[in-house]
Amino acid sequence: MGGTEHLDIQREGATLVLTLNRPEAKNALSLPMLVGLYDGWVEADADDSIRSIVFTGAGDSFCAGMDLKALAGKDTGGEQYRDRLTADPDLHWKAMLRHHRPRKPVIAAVEGYCVAGGTEMLQGTDIRVAGESATFGLFEVKRGLFPIGGSTVRLQRQIPRTHALEMLLTGRPYTAREAAGIGLIGHVVPDGTALAKALEIAELVNACGPLAVEAVKASVYETAQMTETEGLAAELERGWPVFATADAKEGARAFAEKRPPVYKRA
Repeated sequence: MGGTEHLDIQREGATLVLTLNRPEAKNALSLPMLVGLYDGWVEADADDSIRSIVFTGAGDSFCAGMDLKALAGKDTGGEQYRDRLTADPDLHWKAMLRHHRPRKPVIAAVEGYCVAGGTEMLQGTDIRVAGESATFGLFEVKRGLFPIGGSTVRLQRQIPRTHALEMLLTGRPYTAREAAGIGLIGHVVPDGTALAKALEIAELVNACGPLAVEAVKASVYETAQMTETEGLAAELERGWPVFATADAKEGARAFAEKRPPVYKRA
């Protein structure tokens, strides 16, 4: 199991928990963090015993965005990771879920600040939980910058365009309740309990057939921009083979026998 000084990786049963761990900087993105984060996504994809991923931050914040000084490898010990970025110049975008989508469901557990790059990474997750005092927002325009982590493309596809444009063009902060109201997050929970709620949801996912879960997630994203006719055809191509798996037969037997299923990804 990997990880770096700014990214913790832990197992909770069948769930891999990735924790941004730079609380003194509100988990601002550093090069060690990005390298560890990318390695975590790869580990989750490669290990069939992992059925879900929970993505969170240490301390009182999720992520306050990019730390440009740290990305340059200064003052954080990041120089030792420069060769990784040189070998794969796209690594930081993969780490931030801009150019990589894990095949396992990713559940975000947000406390405190989830702004700028934090909100951009959030858009690459599948299910989202936030503490009631969490803060969201894309502050780039206030600093004369562009939210290049994917927000001008993804946000309007995930929430109504009028809300997406307001968030993008005003650079103002949003409360957790506002974020839930526009559909950016799914659950608002008492402060300090976002991780517990995310793990609870992960357990529900883990109890399901892993081949079915991965196929359903893939189908949702594959068909998002298709016409209905194209999407239905793609869904059938993706979903029909699942019915022939041993997992599907086990699910049917377990239902008939009134017992929990034991899935083996077969």
